Amino acid sequence: MQLLDFPEGGWSGWATAIGAFLVQFSTYGYSISFGVYQDFYAQTYLTNETSSAIAWIGSTNAFLFEICGLVAGRLYDRGYFYHLLYGASLLQAFSLFMLSLARPDNYYQVFLTQGIGSGCAAGLLYVPSMAVLSHYFNKRREQLMTFASSGAYLGAVVHPIMLNNTINGQLGFANGVRASAGFVSGLLLIACLLMRTRLPPSDSRTNFLAAAEKCGRDSAFIFGCLGLCIFVVAFYYPLFYLQLDAVRHDLGNTFSFYSLVIMNTASFVGQLSSTVLVVYFHVPTVLIMVTFCCSVIILGMIGVHTVAGFIVFGVLYGYFAGIFLALWTPVMALLTPDLSELGVRMGIACAAMAIGGLVGPPISGALLTPAYVWWRGAVFNGIAGALGCTMFIVMQRILIRRVQSQSQELKL
Repeated sequence: MQLLDFPEGGWSGWATAIGAFLVQFSTYGYSISFGVYQDFYAQTYLTNETSSAIAWIGSTNAFLFEICGLVAGRLYDRGYFYHLLYGASLLQAFSLFMLSLARPDNYYQVFLTQGIGSGCAAGLLYVPSMAVLSHYFNKRREQLMTFASSGAYLGAVVHPIMLNNTINGQLGFANGVRASAGFVSGLLLIACLLMRTRLPPSDSRTNFLAAAEKCGRDSAFIFGCLGLCIFVVAFYYPLFYLQLDAVRHDLGNTFSFYSLVIMNTASFVGQLSSTVLVVYFHVPTVLIMVTFCCSVIILGMIGVHTVAGFIVFGVLYGYFAGIFLALWTPVMALLTPDLSELGVRMGIACAAMAIGGLVGPPISGALLTPAYVWWRGAVFNGIAGALGCTMFIVMQRILIRRVQSQSQELKL
């Protein structure tokens, strides 16, 4: 397809971009607000469970969010966009309303609804909502993808405020979760009305095994996926444990409740600024810089004990984490020379991230122990983040050599 075949906007294009923004707000934005639930469950609702066991709820949600992208990518490539959009939106609404019925100290009820149901719904929505932007945008595809993904962190600002002030307030857990579920359901309904495909499914159906084998021969893609897998182990640590950390340091409920909001607000700013950064710097270069900064900041969490320290940590980590969240999808697009394989490659990348998202938070919870020894989690996750950054450096070097080799061939 020629470049001029892309409308680069139009009513349908911009409506689809806004719809994708709302999907991210209502799914991934909700998932990365799990720190509110981690604190509430540990302190009030699931007091018979350890922090590590509670973290399995959020990590399973994160795992299914990523792993379902593998299925969603294949279905999207085969033309099932609307089936995924409508079906998964209904599943997200149903799961959150069912969560409101979970009883105190009934771990399995929370795990099934929030860990499995909501995780599957979010995963089935993510890849299609991002990949469909390639129907309308080519030159500005990376910028539009970062715009859409920024909805996740705006959601991660709004959802903690709403949840902390409802489940910890007069409404209580059941009615607070119902209010949140109604809000999310309304936004997903708007997204379903806005989003439209433009191009028919490819006549040549992408064979998953063939595409996976092709990916297995792409060394840059392999190191990119390794980097995502390892870095995500560290990525979720502050998202899950920052609010609980603030509570355990006796910084007051008001500040503790807004510690996640501070971090996620900075993340939203980071996601928006990423659209500017990718104009002036190569996407892999920015990705390397922000993952390195995140790793150093997580190590610095060892010395965070005061309100000022939590604010500085939240702003810095949130800003760089927001850029990371915005850029991993454009990196996958950059590593995909054939757009007919975009859904499959994004799905494989999601599966790689799923492994890190599944094991990271429970390991961190186990390292904390019931005595909450915070430095252990900071050291482990700081090292994991740095190792993930190293994988991205290798990925970039391979890409540079590939471009240089292609340039030499053209000269010949």
